Amino acid sequence: MADTQKPLAREPRPADPAPPEGLMKYRTILLFGAPGSGKGTQGKILGSIPNLFHFACGDAFRNLRIDDPLGRIFVEYSSKGRLVPDEPTIKLWAKNIQASTLDGQFNPETDMLVLDGIPRSVNQAEMLKDTLDVKAVFNLTCADPAKMIERLQRRALRENRLDDANLEVIKERLETYERETKPVLEFYGPRLVHTIDSTQPPLAVVRDILAVLTRA
Repeated sequence: MADTQKPLAREPRPADPAPPEGLMKYRTILLFGAPGSGKGTQGKILGSIPNLFHFACGDAFRNLRIDDPLGRIFVEYSSKGRLVPDEPTIKLWAKNIQASTLDGQFNPETDMLVLDGIPRSVNQAEMLKDTLDVKAVFNLTCADPAKMIERLQRRALRENRLDDANLEVIKERLETYERETKPVLEFYGPRLVHTIDSTQPPLAVVRDILAVLTRA
């Protein structure tokens, strides 16, 4: 006689902070560097080029409403110069990329992602390794910390950014970069990492980036 026992119900899958399974692997370049190194400037220039889609994680957090749970988390950490925890950061990134795909801003079939501000830790890089097909990492360097601080303070006045306004917070952000974010360069390795002097004029920096991309 046939077994009429009902199949066991599957247990619900635990929430995953990473992008949902099934997403295609995105062709990606990463803009890297300490706060004030010029990532945002280069991201905006590159994002104006057809088939390059710029996503700045910090801007996405700043655009959240203060009553949004992720917005409150961002203010709590950024006001102290600390990194937002990995899971909320990846969650916000995945949400924005999916929304940009649905509304037609980003076409994964034809466009390359230009990521600025993510991944910011080795753990984030691990969480994204099955989602990103990283073609190049551009490490924007500035040997003069005073110049980076000056850039950040000018930006604070221009854009009313609280995380750039306080000198102590800026110093904490620079230390956090050295301690938590810079090791991500080792995660991707010398084959993918290209070091570029960001003290050059912005157009010279983007020229150097595009010279690498044409060979990628």
